[in-house]
Amino acid sequence: MSNFSFETPPRVICADGESERLGDLLREFGVSRPLVITDRGIVDAGLLEPMLAQLRTLGLEVTVFSDVLADPPASCVEAAVALALATRADGVIGFGGGSSLDVAKLVALLSRSGETLDAVFGVGRAVGVRWPLIQVPTTAGTGSEVTPIAIVTMPNGEKQGVVSRRLYADVAVLDATLTLGLPARVTAMTGIDAMVHAIEAYTSRHAKNVLSDTLAMRALRLLSDHIVAAIEDGSNLEARRAMLQGSMLAGMAFANAPVGAVHALAYPIGGQFHVPHGLSNALVLLPVLEFNLPEAEAMYLELADAVRASERTWHRSASGRAFIDAMATIVGELGLERTLGELGVIEADLPGLATDAMKVQRLLVNNPREVSYEQALAIYREAL
Repeated sequence: MSNFSFETPPRVICADGESERLGDLLREFGVSRPLVITDRGIVDAGLLEPMLAQLRTLGLEVTVFSDVLADPPASCVEAAVALALATRADGVIGFGGGSSLDVAKLVALLSRSGETLDAVFGVGRAVGVRWPLIQVPTTAGTGSEVTPIAIVTMPNGEKQGVVSRRLYADVAVLDATLTLGLPARVTAMTGIDAMVHAIEAYTSRHAKNVLSDTLAMRALRLLSDHIVAAIEDGSNLEARRAMLQGSMLAGMAFANAPVGAVHALAYPIGGQFHVPHGLSNALVLLPVLEFNLPEAEAMYLELADAVRASERTWHRSASGRAFIDAMATIVGELGLERTLGELGVIEADLPGLATDAMKVQRLLVNNPREVSYEQALAIYREAL
């Protein structure tokens, strides 16, 4: 851990109401024709209107692409790039959940560099110049506003990633007022996603370092302390702000110390059964923690304090098991489905899930314990 490299966006602004002042930021970057990337739910909820009003007052020629879908397909990215080119956009604002932020990254890059989506899949293959990019999350989960990663769903349901420092935003704007009233179920799913980011960054086999550890530990404390309050009261601004900051810190952590088997096994569930990503993570989290325990116990012991394990479990033993038990308590408080079976998955589906999970080697190599096909299948059985 003595030698490491750490990267993150150059600027983060965390302030209530800051999303209504984006025009000033755009002017700093010389942007006059911004393209806003979002989804229909954001538009229908009216969250965009205060920002758009300011942009138009400043005389900016703003265009909105609101057709982002969950787990965005490649066609969605290509349509947004086409709109950027047609409107001669010279800057991009990602506004919404992780899917919108991921699409915004790719649009900012592809609409200026001329690269194709197929050409940039993988790690470090995107090398072109992009337009100025501002990211504004409206959920506390993905941390996408501070990561150099964009995930795209291919026609066959497989998820492919673009990982490149070119995708880091110029500015990440955290406005907790945008997350007020977020439904309890969405809060729970995005919140557990952020917690998994922190856990997997802390236990990552590759690139784990003192900065990522510090961020992951603080993220896990913020998230575990406030997730239940945020679920129970959508208007609790303090809890919402803590969740948003925790999600960001976890994003910074896993952008540098990559995630592992939880995400690798969650992706096929989402791809094959159209299960939201955070819920997919929640369903396999505990079996993966159990599987990793022989290699990760010392790290789990360190994480136990971050989730206040001594307060959430009956026993007071100093062991990695206390961390797993505390996480089981937290997952049980989320109000989400607890098994794959509740979502219609049956035993006959598991071999296909395990086969697809083994294709996600870019993440499995980061897991603290190596995962074989047979072991992946056993984990899915535990989750069934």
